[in-house]
Amino acid sequence: MVNSNSSLDFMLPVKRTTAGAELGFVDSSELTKKHCANFASAAASSTVTMAGGSSINGTNNAIGNGKAPIRDGRPQEIDEDLHSRQLAVYGRETMRRLFASNILISGMQGLGAEIAKNLILAGVKSVTLHDEGTVELWDLSSSFIFSEEDVGTNRALASVAKLQELNNSVIISTLTSELTKEQLSNFQAVVFNDISLEKAIEFDDYCHQHQPPIAFIKSEVRGLFGSVFCDFGPEFTVSDVDGNDPHTGIIASVSNSNAALVTCVDDERLEFQDGDLVVFSEVRGMTELNDGKPRKIMNAKPYSITIEEDTTNYTQYERGGIVTQVKEPKVLNFKPLHQALKDPGDFLLSDFAKFARAPLLHLAFQALDKFRMEMGRFPLAGSEEDAQKLIAIAANINNSISDGRLEEIDQKLLRNFAFGARAVLNPMAAMFGGIVGQEVVKACSGKFHPIFQFFYFDSVESLPVEPLDPSDLRPVNSRYDAQISVFGSRLQKKLEDAKIYVVGSGALGCEFLKNLALMGVCCGDEGKLTITDDDVIEKSNLSRQFLFRDWNIGQAKSTVASSAAALINPRLHVEALQNRANPETENVFDDTFWENLSVVINALDNVNARLYIDQRCLYFQKPLLESGTLGAKCNTQMVIPHLTENYGASRDPPEKQAPMCTVHSFPHNIDHCLTWARSEFEGLLEKTPTEVSAYLSSPSEYISAMKKAGDAQARDILERVLECLDTDKCDTFQDCITWARLKFEDYFVNRVKQLTYTFPEDAATSTGTPFWSAPKRFPRPLQFSKEDLSHLQFVLAAAILRAETFAIPVPEWVKSPDKLANAVDQVIVPDFLPRKDAKIVTDEKATSLSTASIDDAVVIDELVMKLEMCRKNLPAGYKMNPIQFEKDDDTNFHMDMIAGLANMRARNYSIPEVDKLKAKFIAGRIIPAIATSTAMATGLVCLELYKVLDGHHKVEDYRNTFANLALPLFSMAEPVPPKPVKHQDLSWTIWDRWMLKGNPTLRDLLQWLKNKGLNAYSISFGSCLLYNSMFQRHVERMDKKMVDLVRDVAKAELPAYRRHFDVVVACEDEDDNDVDIPLVSVYFK
Repeated sequence: MVNSNSSLDFMLPVKRTTAGAELGFVDSSELTKKHCANFASAAASSTVTMAGGSSINGTNNAIGNGKAPIRDGRPQEIDEDLHSRQLAVYGRETMRRLFASNILISGMQGLGAEIAKNLILAGVKSVTLHDEGTVELWDLSSSFIFSEEDVGTNRALASVAKLQELNNSVIISTLTSELTKEQLSNFQAVVFNDISLEKAIEFDDYCHQHQPPIAFIKSEVRGLFGSVFCDFGPEFTVSDVDGNDPHTGIIASVSNSNAALVTCVDDERLEFQDGDLVVFSEVRGMTELNDGKPRKIMNAKPYSITIEEDTTNYTQYERGGIVTQVKEPKVLNFKPLHQALKDPGDFLLSDFAKFARAPLLHLAFQALDKFRMEMGRFPLAGSEEDAQKLIAIAANINNSISDGRLEEIDQKLLRNFAFGARAVLNPMAAMFGGIVGQEVVKACSGKFHPIFQFFYFDSVESLPVEPLDPSDLRPVNSRYDAQISVFGSRLQKKLEDAKIYVVGSGALGCEFLKNLALMGVCCGDEGKLTITDDDVIEKSNLSRQFLFRDWNIGQAKSTVASSAAALINPRLHVEALQNRANPETENVFDDTFWENLSVVINALDNVNARLYIDQRCLYFQKPLLESGTLGAKCNTQMVIPHLTENYGASRDPPEKQAPMCTVHSFPHNIDHCLTWARSEFEGLLEKTPTEVSAYLSSPSEYISAMKKAGDAQARDILERVLECLDTDKCDTFQDCITWARLKFEDYFVNRVKQLTYTFPEDAATSTGTPFWSAPKRFPRPLQFSKEDLSHLQFVLAAAILRAETFAIPVPEWVKSPDKLANAVDQVIVPDFLPRKDAKIVTDEKATSLSTASIDDAVVIDELVMKLEMCRKNLPAGYKMNPIQFEKDDDTNFHMDMIAGLANMRARNYSIPEVDKLKAKFIAGRIIPAIATSTAMATGLVCLELYKVLDGHHKVEDYRNTFANLALPLFSMAEPVPPKPVKHQDLSWTIWDRWMLKGNPTLRDLLQWLKNKGLNAYSISFGSCLLYNSMFQRHVERMDKKMVDLVRDVAKAELPAYRRHFDVVVACEDEDDNDVDIPLVSVYFK
């Protein structure tokens, strides 16, 4: 036992030894500085004993909820490079509470492994693993932690080494003997995955009554059925129920009435709801509303709200103002398990097609517990006797219920439940591992709304359509025996021999590879998994892309991930490629590749790539399993040939972009400021230096291109290039400081003075309304001060980056604020006089700030002459170094400059400023991401994969899902079928592609279509017309081979790997009505 009162006095587990042996330790003196920094706060005030000793003995001085305290009020250091995507979901406060949380996970089969993985990636303080059992071959179906060498080893001990690799900042310890309820007092949250109801009630009562309460979670995965129960104590406060930023609106008018009507600008629809509380700020005229008092919304509409306020005698509204939602904490009164079993309240539903399913599963899990207590084992797969016994127990329990008794028990469902009860399936473990992991985060932080209190789920539709023979469910002494006990050995063979294409190897891709390896997909002699990703591993990936380690940074994602998956299951046949999936790589992913595939699984992070894969799957008629995540949200979509619509059939509306004039002259929120800041960064430091280098490398070609363009854009580019090589050219670091200081003056002083000179505060539009009406905000120029640290920081970041573009060394003295301030003092700032003829774009439809002039060509000639004179004075080989924006390196000053630009501009317009982290999220367009929603999405997809590979399911058996773990919300629905087109006795959909083989002539093709009752009058290949019935010379082509027409007329070069080409045929029916037919593929080989 090690007392860790000192911040460095702690130990880490290292390589696992044999069962029951002591775990090794690393002495604190051997740890890296990084480990020490990460542990300094996490290890305070705790003692750790490993492998079978007492659990973590820590002070548990948590605040009211049992949420983890932030120790001594000191903020804990967060590695923002590592956790940036998670911080975008949770925020710093929640992350600090996680870093102070001690968690117990009891039951280390597949579900326990998944929960532990998600929490360790999230970065809790400690995880204690409890399991009294040993690893069986059976466990290898669901746990990525275990290998065949672990069979016979205690499950908790066998888990430590691989889980520790996920995050060295988390203390991982084990318990291998029977738990006592007193040991639970050392944790903020406890999770039990395999516990009897009797013991669960005893432990939950203790946790419920403990001060502060300990969050108790009971979860189970039994075959294709799962359950979660949460009890976070008698009074649990949820500080943020949904994780969304408070809704806001920009006020256009407020009535003097009882109740007051508040109208907002029609810039965006309001998202307020009746009953919301709101506060007002910046209101001119009716200043009584600016008192900070929350007011209740009575009637919320898209562009107005009515509030419970009598404003009859208030001062008349003039202009301006912001209305902001007040997010109130919510208190939940959880019932202990013994009460909730009898009075479960409303169940959290996932599938409205199974509205009555939850009460039956509530009964089924109680019956299974009683069966295990009586028989000392699970029901056997395929045993009718065991199934009937469980059904009888369920009936007895139901009959004993006075209130809420079920009128009918679905015996077929309970039979399926009994048959698979012993099995922990990997997709179910992945799904519930995400759900339960998120509940633990809620318990420790108060962030997001918990499950209140029961959640039941089943996926019986995943079972094979054909009835299973009990003999097909028997174990065959393989690592897939648990899965075979549910699906049978025939489907297992289909899984093993499948040919799968996984596109993407990031967070989703890592989870998919793990799931597929555990399921045995592509692990047979005929099976093959192809994964492609052209990206490399970055530090920010490590908090959720769990197959990667810090020593893999810089390596190819697909290679590392496939190697890690092969360690999970050595039988996996996987090929890793680094090709981007797009038209340029169709020589790699050719026809033969696509035709041999069983299924395609997308693990992508952008819509364009998804649409391309969707089109390829349509073309080759291959199932596509689609999924995506956004913070705590996830969605899955099944794209099944001829059964469902394709991914591209429905699109989200495009995101609304702020008008260019708003971003450049009239911002009214921080997003506008950050959009402008990133645009300026890229213009100053990437685009213009790139143009300079292009000019200097090929002057004559560059000038010729600019003269040919001859427009305002070419003029503007040449002006910026000339500035870099003439007036703004930097030779010393002091020149860079001068440039940065003058940029400050230009951006935040002179431009604002010019804007307010052109449009004074009392300016009016042509209609007589005030020009500075909402949403416009009247700006004020800044006054540079070396005493203002934010001013100096902007100059420092801008100067360092400017120096980088000119390859000027950065002197050491810039680290001294005094010396930097002295250098800034040396800059002479010229006085500014506003111009009367300045043109400021105010048209919201304008797409460019450049204004064309009849003199553009003349100006371009003058600029070229000046440029040529400058070039003669430059040394040979002179060039500039463009800087490409990189958001994930906090040492490169990129975000320092962008945050500085945005915040100074926000200060001009009295817009609330943001810290560098928030600026990174917005300007870096960071997609919020957490491990829990990723795990859930992939689990749901793999439940659908069983159906696809079985091959006999109907559209009503498939499920598309939208889930939001924050609310929590689970919405499952049947996919939408494709829209059919009918002609005579024929019917087709977007999935159909007509194929004509045998190297046909044009006459053959026309006759083939005529046999279908269709008269073809036009045939095209790409943009080339091969045949039109109106042209006599086209009729002369009748006996030519189609492939010769494509080569001779369209001048197409058909690659050697292509066996066919596609033509678009325009047809009429016998009544001369146009008929839209599918694409026609003509096979010439």
